[in-house]
Amino acid sequence: MRIFGLLAWAGAAMAAPAHAAVTGSSTVGFATESSVEIAADPARIYALLTTPGDWWNDAHTYSGDSANMTVDARAGGCFCETIPSKGGAPGSIEHARVIYAVPGQRLRFSGAFGPLQTEGVAGTLDFAIASAGKGARVTMTYVVGGYLRMGADKMAPLVDQVLGEQLAGLKKAAESP
Repeated sequence: MRIFGLLAWAGAAMAAPAHAAVTGSSTVGFATESSVEIAADPARIYALLTTPGDWWNDAHTYSGDSANMTVDARAGGCFCETIPSKGGAPGSIEHARVIYAVPGQRLRFSGAFGPLQTEGVAGTLDFAIASAGKGARVTMTYVVGGYLRMGADKMAPLVDQVLGEQLAGLKKAAESP
């Protein structure tokens, strides 16, 4: 699973958001930022953030189906995924913990996503939603610190690419009728 997960992260390719970049990298971590304007109401965007099954790419899940992902959008709530049973008891994974939630404005998580879970790191993923133009601008930042066996400089662009793909999925879902 670890090698498959890294390859899936490395192979991610979709339309990039309006702005995406690794904003900092050192031997102890990295930061990424992506932003996009979405032609939707901030309340709709926030509601979608709490239902990742509607916009998260299935290829970047442990179960292979983003419908198995849920977000309990309150401080202490879980961004979790159920892993269906394959002849035994079903499994589960905690991707992150909600640490800040203000409907229509901001949703922030603490967690090491994807292959970062097997590393000695902590991460903070933040979605800021602000009214802009005919909808809203969503700015997503992810700051990761700790020990990465692969090296932060090598991992940062892969993570940035995958998270940018998720933001593009959020935009597509929010702008769909």
